[in-house]
Amino acid sequence: MQRADLVVVGGGHAGSEAAAAAARLGLDVVLVTLSRAAIGRLSCNPAIGGLAKGHLVRELDALGGLMARVADATTVQFRRLNTRKGLAVRSSRAQVDLDAYPEVLQAHLRALPRLRVVEDEVTGLALRSGRVAGVQLARAGTVHTPRVILTTGTFLAGVMHAGDARMVGGRVGDGAAHALSEDLRRAGLRLFRLKTGTVPRLAAASIDWSRVERQDDVVPDGRLSFADVPRTLPPLDCHLTWTNPAAHALIRDNLHRSAMYGGRIEGVGPRYCPSIEDKIVRFGDRDRHLLFLEREGHRTDRVYVAGLSTSLPVDVQTQVVRAIEGLEHAEIVQPGYAVEYDVADPRDLDRGLQHRAIPGLWLAGQVNGTSGYEEAAVQGFVAGVSAARGAPLRIGRHEGYIGVLVDDLVTRGVGGEPYRMFPSRAEHRLALREDTADRRLMPVGRDLGLVDDTTWAAFEARQDAHARADAALDRTVVPGAAATAALGEVGEPPLRRPSTLREILRRPGATWDTVRALDAHLPALDADAAETLVHDIKYDGYVARAARRAADHARLAAAPIPTDVPWAELAWLSGETRERLARAAPATLADAAALPGITPAAVDALAIWLAKQRASRHDSTAISTS
Repeated sequence: MQRADLVVVGGGHAGSEAAAAAARLGLDVVLVTLSRAAIGRLSCNPAIGGLAKGHLVRELDALGGLMARVADATTVQFRRLNTRKGLAVRSSRAQVDLDAYPEVLQAHLRALPRLRVVEDEVTGLALRSGRVAGVQLARAGTVHTPRVILTTGTFLAGVMHAGDARMVGGRVGDGAAHALSEDLRRAGLRLFRLKTGTVPRLAAASIDWSRVERQDDVVPDGRLSFADVPRTLPPLDCHLTWTNPAAHALIRDNLHRSAMYGGRIEGVGPRYCPSIEDKIVRFGDRDRHLLFLEREGHRTDRVYVAGLSTSLPVDVQTQVVRAIEGLEHAEIVQPGYAVEYDVADPRDLDRGLQHRAIPGLWLAGQVNGTSGYEEAAVQGFVAGVSAARGAPLRIGRHEGYIGVLVDDLVTRGVGGEPYRMFPSRAEHRLALREDTADRRLMPVGRDLGLVDDTTWAAFEARQDAHARADAALDRTVVPGAAATAALGEVGEPPLRRPSTLREILRRPGATWDTVRALDAHLPALDADAAETLVHDIKYDGYVARAARRAADHARLAAAPIPTDVPWAELAWLSGETRERLARAAPATLADAAALPGITPAAVDALAIWLAKQRASRHDSTAISTS
């Protein structure tokens, strides 16, 4: 008879983080996957990070997760995005080696003595008195366990489409989990269909590289992890090309043959990562769209065409590709396709991602309606830690993008389309910069027991150096003439009075080098530490304002809402508001405020009503005991 403290279903990015976190926290974990070799596979683009996704990866690393370390060990190109915009929305993106990434991740998992991998298919849950008691395997029978984390990705009743071609599976080369999907419906999970897509892969030798533009805005020493992970792989170039009116005409003429536009897919696709068909229809006034040609790794000839996601038939894909400059003779080695799959409504989960109606069942990743490796990985970590601790890992919206993601999922759901993280979703984003993830969350990871001594010592050293350098900025007062000369070198207007180094550094063009030239006794900082300190100073007014908003949010979060509120009787709220509140059953005023369609005025009115109810209960208690 097989037993485990926890069974994780699925070996993608959510499953890997969930299993690793729980095993490191002392649980005996069984990770069930259709293929051991596919654990950690990059099914879509060969990259980790991106807009807001880089924030998620850095926060996960600060908490003790794996993704950033694996990415740094397998990076072949590193970029920073949004560098022309505000500091708070800058993000990192690492292009990684498609083959090396899962190999390194699997090595991390093999090093965990409490983690065992089983190749099999989970066909259903074993429930006892409404609680999880185990999982049914297709070949090996039942694994008895009080805890299950579902991280099934796109495999629940997955179907792939390319034009009229329809194939059962969650991705090319793999099957789908139909029996499990039916079992979850019988257990009472609310499932619905979503879709995502991928792009054609081309043979590198068939591309005319002389006719496409090399992307040069790279950061050779860039890293996602706060740990010093050795980088051993040589860099690979990324190139740019564009679609054109000829390619657009081919797409328009064949929209009826697209699986999506031909009505053969019922699931809704990601609005913010549209297929090329969507782009042509929705942005008909544009005569070109940017494409990125990304080599998938050192051991493959395949090139990923980012920006060309499609479910057109293969013959049309070939024509479209060959209408693009530099790709006139390109050979498609794997066509693009769309995949539709079942997802569960995340509004049925608590903040640890445990299902409210089925104790012992957690869900993480694309099964919750999200898109992206990064969104999946952080959910897996939250679920794994929550399952191991027996209580939700709570990260507030003001503490991290991870908190925003989880809060959005469990209070608002995904709105009928795959959820993707963006900086605009984080109302406290000024205080949630990518470079401060360690300062915000590494103490949490340390308290959990997931941050090792070496990483923690390096963190403490960084914080000490930061504090000493920050204090030194107020000790030196620079004469007006010297300050004016230094600022003139960086194009800033003069200062006509003596100024502290902090005041000088607040000027937009001033850098750490600017103030170091004025005071050679300032503590030495490496480039990353200096950048963080400079960002702190330039943003201090905005951050203080954000901190006040966060404090207001914390006060709301501390105001509980009883479970027995008679929502239907609160006539002073609109019918729609009462319905939304009754359905969501928010636990706090902050939860209520986060619900779509709930206005600030409604929250204020609810706060007043709750205060009156508490006062009334207090008076009643006083009378009954007198």
